Amino acid sequence: MQRDTIEKEILRIFAELFEIESPGLDENLAEVYEFDSIDAIELLRELETLLGTELTRPEQKEAMEIRTINQIIDYVENLAGKRNI
Repeated sequence: MQRDTIEKEILRIFAELFEIESPGLDENLAEVYEFDSIDAIELLRELETLLGTELTRPEQKEAMEIRTINQIIDYVENLAGKRNI
């Protein structure tokens, strides 16, 4: 999966699911958009759908440390590479 495709999908998810249009890629989601743990859980479900696979517990735990869109993109790109998606 190409990085630009991942970015496009992540931005679509944020627009559709969280009604966050054009977020800054390096802005802290919690501080700027009040993105909380409930939102993070919903995002994880969307990422599983995007990847077509369930995340392991360690992968979920790692995801809960993410703070920016760029970090989400890096995370998905890394997982896609590991899973040859």
